[in-house]
Amino acid sequence: MEKDRYQNGLDKLMEYTLTDNKDISTHLKISDDLQDIAPDVGKYIIEFAYGEIYSRAGLTNKQRALVTISSLVTQGTEPQLELHINTGLTAGLTKEEVVESITHLIPYTGFPRVLNALSIAKKVFSMRDEEVSELKAH
Repeated sequence: MEKDRYQNGLDKLMEYTLTDNKDISTHLKISDDLQDIAPDVGKYIIEFAYGEIYSRAGLTNKQRALVTISSLVTQGTEPQLELHINTGLTAGLTKEEVVESITHLIPYTGFPRVLNALSIAKKVFSMRDEEVSELKAH
């Protein structure tokens, strides 16, 4: 039997979700937080975003995470950026890949958004007990 959209999306979402650190924001927490005001939004995230878009062939989870992080940096959507830096690390991105992809956006989005994004990345690395002192200048 073919999996339904919700289950397919949930399975894909779990590939991006860290479950052993309760302080880190996840899409599951967002869905839970919206149950009283907009329960369908959480369902749409799981069914559409993860069940339809993230489940497509052609990109790896890491590549999708980089695209998403880059888009969020350029939009300046900080709460979502924190969430997606976390999902990117869970999907296998390294700290260096996250920092370099954000740095690469300076000519396209400007220093203010890149500086804000790097502050968020530093916060996420700290929440995940990842050392930031290891990152070197090129």
